[in-house]
Amino acid sequence: MSKLQGKVAVVTGASKGIGAGIAKALAAEGAAVVVNYASSKAGADAVVAEITAKNGRAIAVGGDVSRAADAQGIVNAAIETYGRLDILVNNSGIYEFGAIEEVTEEHFHKQFNVNVLGVLLTTQAAVKHLGEGASIINVSSVVSRITPPTTAVYSGTKGAVDAITGVLAKELGPRKIRVNSINPGVVVTEGTHAAGVIGGDFDAMALAQTPLGRLGQPDDIAAIATFLASDDARWMTGESLIASGGMR
Repeated sequence: MSKLQGKVAVVTGASKGIGAGIAKALAAEGAAVVVNYASSKAGADAVVAEITAKNGRAIAVGGDVSRAADAQGIVNAAIETYGRLDILVNNSGIYEFGAIEEVTEEHFHKQFNVNVLGVLLTTQAAVKHLGEGASIINVSSVVSRITPPTTAVYSGTKGAVDAITGVLAKELGPRKIRVNSINPGVVVTEGTHAAGVIGGDFDAMALAQTPLGRLGQPDDIAAIATFLASDDARWMTGESLIASGGMR
């Protein structure tokens, strides 16, 4: 029997990259999935089409997680369509890099609003529907540990996500809701290509520091998310799982 049969999941930022990989993996294990997107409806529709072509269940739902009304709307779509919510994957995230001299208020707030406030607002909307055995998975990053140059704001957002994960694990533990994070290393996605991470100097540096000798793929992260969402991880909460091929 599939590990997530009968479960309902919301995956934010799931129109491409890691989020799309997680949405497809959860669906393959039997979960009905709300595929959230902020701007790429076509990307989210493609993820839904791939899931439904394999007899899975999924819908695409637009919404900006940094806005409370949108976050609530994403969760409401899960309840209205599938009648329940068991898994929340807070994957939405953006990144912009720059030296300290280049940090601006806009640069700061843009990233913190999506990467940190978005986690809080979506979790706040979801938690009233989550019951015993539910799983919240926050997608953080290894940058909170390796703190590379020119990532002060982005690394700061992911350090905040790690702290929020720990706090909510304790806060929601009495309700038997688990909260964990996945902290990926460099993963080959549309976003990392667009940001110049792949194919540039950072790419070569990351490879040199990765004992397993390759960059990550969305499927590498999706498999961990499926584990954390399932009953296999029933005794795990407050954990930050570094998935970086050994890069520290």
